[in-house]
Amino acid sequence: MIDWGRIDELKHEIGPDGFAEVVELFLDEVEGVVMRLKTAPDPATFESDLHFLKGGAWNLGFKEFGGLCQDGERRAAIGKAADIDIGRVIDSYFVSKKAFMEGLADRASSAA
Repeated sequence: MIDWGRIDELKHEIGPDGFAEVVELFLDEVEGVVMRLKTAPDPATFESDLHFLKGGAWNLGFKEFGGLCQDGERRAAIGKAADIDIGRVIDSYFVSKKAFMEGLADRASSAA
């Protein structure tokens, strides 16, 4: 679900302070799009929304969520937006976010 190798790589690349900023920005921006998809899904924006979500997801190691976004983006691009299970994409985000936050907390307490 979470690519912890990617997380470690990102932390190494940008440092702990930069990582904290990226996480905060990611969660804020992605949550805004996810909530819009949840409350007012618009198939006309699925391709661009899922493309945006995919990039952020993979950058921060949300492997499963990113894969679902990629699949949805591809479907939207070929005119099959109606075939996208947006509910599954949204659920994956929240499950991934929970695993990510718990994993960060576990890793922080292990390092202390």
